[in-house]
Amino acid sequence: MSLQPTPADKFSFGLWTIGWEGVDPFGGATRAPLDIVHGVEKLAELGAYGITFHDDDLFAFGSTDAERQKQIDRLKQVLSDTGLIVPMVTTNLFSAPVFKDGGFTSNDRSVRRFAMRKAMRQLELGVELGAKTFVMWGGREGAEYDSAKNVRAALERYRESLNLFGDYVTEKGYDIRFAIEPKPNEPRGDILLPTVGHAMAFIETLERPELFGVNPETGHEQMAGLNFTSGIAQALYQDKLFHIDLNGQRGIKYDQDLVFGHGDLHNAFSLVDLLENGGPDGGQTYTGPRHFDYKPSRTEDENGVWVSAAANMRNYLLLKERAAAFRADPEVQEALVEARVLELSENTLGENESYDDLLADRASYEDFDHEAYFNGKGFGFVRLQQLAGEHLMGAR
Repeated sequence: MSLQPTPADKFSFGLWTIGWEGVDPFGGATRAPLDIVHGVEKLAELGAYGITFHDDDLFAFGSTDAERQKQIDRLKQVLSDTGLIVPMVTTNLFSAPVFKDGGFTSNDRSVRRFAMRKAMRQLELGVELGAKTFVMWGGREGAEYDSAKNVRAALERYRESLNLFGDYVTEKGYDIRFAIEPKPNEPRGDILLPTVGHAMAFIETLERPELFGVNPETGHEQMAGLNFTSGIAQALYQDKLFHIDLNGQRGIKYDQDLVFGHGDLHNAFSLVDLLENGGPDGGQTYTGPRHFDYKPSRTEDENGVWVSAAANMRNYLLLKERAAAFRADPEVQEALVEARVLELSENTLGENESYDDLLADRASYEDFDHEAYFNGKGFGFVRLQQLAGEHLMGAR
């Protein structure tokens, strides 16, 4: 397996990632602004296949129509020159002062209308550029104080906005879907739709739920102490994994946006295994972009930006290689049987078995030897995890 990225790997980057100047709440920029054309050219050289962007990544908030069009034309030209595509776009409803209480769920009705118009404008640009997914991260859709936000009303306003977008793309005949990006907190004290589960439950309330899925991010789920691989598995199970953001996170703290693989490496391994190979017995995999939403460390110069971008892709390919070896190992297959992992795919009830049949089966309860599980009938999960770790570390 080659460790040289190619467009066939479907690696994509947000312009806001490579373009991050190192600004944080405690210090200003450590890098100069990155020209968009130069950034796209460098990503193409490294083997990426696509770029994504917020509207404000491409042209400054409040730009005139002429300024906006100039940057759009420059982007179109460099995409044509390099062959990169735009698989996803999103909109920035969190940076400008007008969005300090959110966009779609601001207490101020006029701000909500402004946010909807801004998002629709970026949606049109995305369709024009061939994007198939429109990501919605509600970074300011929340509150710091319980009394400041009527959560039920806020969710209804969220629903109102998303229903409008669903109607809009349907009636226009656009080939694009929407992906909600959950996050528990930061920059708000608490954010609405904080996890994959919250987002998928909310989607079921929409008028066109088939148009809406999720865009989970590694760090966002792990900030809430959740297992990212498990969340992705459920999103795949419910056919709602429309897009994915990959990065690294080390525990429950602020959103670190580290290089993919520079956080919880075991979880990154299981994630790549799931995305590439499906479950232990095969099954559904992920066919969309492998999108990196990370930040090159504030300590780096521009050369470090490209080193970190390359590291994301190389780490993914290394983990993909290790996962393939793990699945092909006969000892792993034996350990999977010992751990009864494959047995979980069998129906608990027999074919055409009813609850009356279950109740009549003495072997399932009255004659079942549950005491045999005390000091016996171990599942061998530790052995299985050790084998995964040894493959991960290249010891097998």
